[in-house]
Amino acid sequence: MKAISQPNISNKAHKFATLTALAAACAMMLPAPVNAAENDTAAASANAAVPSAIDSSKRVIRRAQPNAAVSTPQPEAQLNTNTAQVNNAQQSNVQPNRTPLNEAQSQANQELELTGTTRVYERGPMTATGIDLRGGQLANIPTPQVQLSDISFVPTMLIPQQKGLGTDKLDVSLLDDFIKDVSPNARHYPPNFPNRTQRHNAREKIKVMTDWIEPYAKSPNASYDVLLRAAKLNGMGRNLDLGSEYTVRGGQYVDRAIKVKPDSGEANFLYGLMLSEGGGFKEGQKYLDKAVSLGYTEAEQSLAQSDLLSDRRDKALERLRRLEQQVPNNALIRQQIKLVEDGKFYIWDIPAPNVNVKPTM
Repeated sequence: MKAISQPNISNKAHKFATLTALAAACAMMLPAPVNAAENDTAAASANAAVPSAIDSSKRVIRRAQPNAAVSTPQPEAQLNTNTAQVNNAQQSNVQPNRTPLNEAQSQANQELELTGTTRVYERGPMTATGIDLRGGQLANIPTPQVQLSDISFVPTMLIPQQKGLGTDKLDVSLLDDFIKDVSPNARHYPPNFPNRTQRHNAREKIKVMTDWIEPYAKSPNASYDVLLRAAKLNGMGRNLDLGSEYTVRGGQYVDRAIKVKPDSGEANFLYGLMLSEGGGFKEGQKYLDKAVSLGYTEAEQSLAQSDLLSDRRDKALERLRRLEQQVPNNALIRQQIKLVEDGKFYIWDIPAPNVNVKPTM
């Protein structure tokens, strides 16, 4: 009779305990990747829901949510049920040989579908009034107090950029205001400023303004107004020793301005002034004489300066005294007569009015 071998009971118990431990370990390990995948999916959804600005010309703003319908949102109870079903399905579909975490994320991103609405914002009137600080909006913070003084206004001045009708306009309001203030100090030679700071500020500002108007004045079709202002700036730059190029440009621009308007008293005076004060007494006299005939008083004073530098002191004094009778209210002429009588050679070497030229920023 053969003996039947029976399985060892202790071996069975040991194998059963081993399998039970492995099952428990798998049960503990499986939920962690699932939760991680859920968290990553939620993060991707949150990032996808961020509004994005597209087409800045129309300011198109797209507002979207991943896998969300535009219809009415579901009730809270139904949402909880659906969420529980999705979680159960994810846990039941987990296999031991599952896809790596990064591949699962890429598949989730590929299946992500953005749905929602698009709003186009067009430009409209500004209606917001802001916060009134006086209304106590900011507690325990003192209300700022502002006081204004010495309020001044610069009249707006627009000039044609080129000759002819229908040309663009240039705003020369600040330029004209500067020329008006500084001309008594820098139009004639030698220039006269109350202090070195004002002289320096005037020099720097002339550099900036000549650079600004230069492209317009260089145009072969530049208007008379552009050429005259460019000539004035370059003439003052010459008197302030900014360089020979200012002398050349000033002469060129005023010559072109006279060709555009031959009967301009101001242009003839400016050209005669530049020539005579630069040593060309004979060349400048004909332009100054024409400016005098056109009623430009200052041209007569420049002729007196030319006579004085040409050793014709008596003629200069006679001219100034005659001019004083014609313009009795001009105090400057009386001061110039006094300079000639005292043997001085520059009738413009008079303390000029105070000027406050702001430094160039």
